[in-house]
Amino acid sequence: QVQLAESGGGLVQTGGSLRLSCAVPRSIFGINAMKWYRQPPGKQRELVARVTDGGTTYYADFVKGRFTISRDNARNTVYLQMNNLKPEDTAIYYCNVVTRYQNFWGQGTQVTVSS
Repeated sequence: QVQLAESGGGLVQTGGSLRLSCAVPRSIFGINAMKWYRQPPGKQRELVARVTDGGTTYYADFVKGRFTISRDNARNTVYLQMNNLKPEDTAIYYCNVVTRYQNFWGQGTQVTVSS
């Protein structure tokens, strides 16, 4: 099973920034959307942001104005720029790629925001 490779997580203070990256193997084609999810401690996984093949973006209310999703088609990479981080943003962040027939996930990268 092809897996995605996330990077960029870490420990940051409240108000700080991080940029997550997700490298998508070129063996995955026909991508409809690229997404970032997160799973806070003790909670269910939730959608953070999405960018479609056409470039349309969506953000969960709890990150609007602070996070930006983008994709670099030349590098086959999707990014999540996270600014003004809050302790409640602490979670494991997962990259997800959706094609017409398949769903691909990464192993996740830990983001911890200290108060």
